[in-house]
Amino acid sequence: MYLTTEIKEKIFAQYGGNTTNTGSPESQIALFTYRINHLTDHLRKHKKDKSTERALVMLVGKRRKLLNYLKNNDIERYRKIISELNIRK
Repeated sequence: MYLTTEIKEKIFAQYGGNTTNTGSPESQIALFTYRINHLTDHLRKHKKDKSTERALVMLVGKRRKLLNYLKNNDIERYRKIISELNIRK
């Protein structure tokens, strides 16, 4: 599987502060970004995989909601996570 426990722990440690901080918006956004990148690569190879395309759209929506939450509550954390993950400009 592409998303192992070690990869999750690494993402949570890097963006959430420690491996047990799985609920912070930054760590969730980073995890969603990792999954979105993986599904995008998959869809480049398998263009007719509609279930994966739907899952990708749903993940992008979840990430968008978390980014909006972060932008409305703490703009500095929002700017930091966007620059670290290269999501936007």
